[in-house]
Amino acid sequence: MMEEIESDNLSDCPPSAKLVYKVLEYDGPLTQKQIVEESMLSARTVRYALERLEEIGMVNEGIYFADARQSLYRLEEPVAADGGLDESAPTEDACCAE
Repeated sequence: MMEEIESDNLSDCPPSAKLVYKVLEYDGPLTQKQIVEESMLSARTVRYALERLEEIGMVNEGIYFADARQSLYRLEEPVAADGGLDESAPTEDACCAE
């Protein structure tokens, strides 16, 4: 169910935003510089993609404590209907468990 909602939001995004979303999905919270390195997109393209993803509420910008001049970007946590975290959504470690 949550994957359907995410794919609907991503379907309207440019390919660069989809790539940035996937990089964050696989590699976890990253700075803009790290996203540029992982995605091999230009810094300007990554900035634009992050803006688009933030507009639709799929990415969250936070403080990067190792260097306060940079921001840390992470995927927005799915929220259940009651306002708590959605327990049915896959967790970061779910792909590694067998």
